[in-house]
Amino acid sequence: MLSPSELAREVVRRLDALHGRPVWQQRMPPLEELIACILSQHTSDNNSWRAYQRLRERFPTWEAVMKAPVEEVEEAIRPGGLASSKAPRIQAVLRAVAEHNEGRLNLDFLQNMDTESARRYLLSLPGVGPKTAAIVLCFSLGRPVIPVDTHVFRVSWRLGFFDRKVGEAKAHDLLQQIVPEEDIYPFHVHLIRHGRQVCKAQRPRCEQCPLADICAYRQGITTTPPPAISAHPSQ
Repeated sequence: MLSPSELAREVVRRLDALHGRPVWQQRMPPLEELIACILSQHTSDNNSWRAYQRLRERFPTWEAVMKAPVEEVEEAIRPGGLASSKAPRIQAVLRAVAEHNEGRLNLDFLQNMDTESARRYLLSLPGVGPKTAAIVLCFSLGRPVIPVDTHVFRVSWRLGFFDRKVGEAKAHDLLQQIVPEEDIYPFHVHLIRHGRQVCKAQRPRCEQCPLADICAYRQGITTTPPPAISAHPSQ
């Protein structure tokens, strides 16, 4: 029987072989990533990106966003939904960053902090939770932190890493302990792709899945530990 960490390595090994090894590249600077993440909450990727683009087109600087009437920010980000709550939250975050950073509106100082200190700072910002903090740490700073979105959560519990009832916040802590540090970014990227293309929410394509023989859900097992498997099954 593979341990949870060995199972994580095997998942990454197989998906690396299928898709290639994901290589980290900074997606956005950390403040931009944070604002984009706030806009992405409870909406589609397309709508949140439209809202982000409109915000940047409407206001030339983050200072302009921070000082604008909140109604103007709301109007700019309206395509992303929940504009009346997201606009004041974005402005509150910008004010908090400026206050901490001697008026400078960037989060570049996070690069000089260890991962846990950077995480605590992000969590201290208005409306920033564990998932948002993890996204900034992972995608902007290249830190070995796993953001747990709906795809990562679903594929992980089906594989048997934890019980479905634990919730995304606890799942983050569990996966952070289980997945070897060097595999954290590939694990995250692979599971998002796998959740979108194969391990779908309503109709998982188990017959096409390269992980089917090591999947607790497929084997009819609903709790950890995962089933006993061969580390390198024949293809």
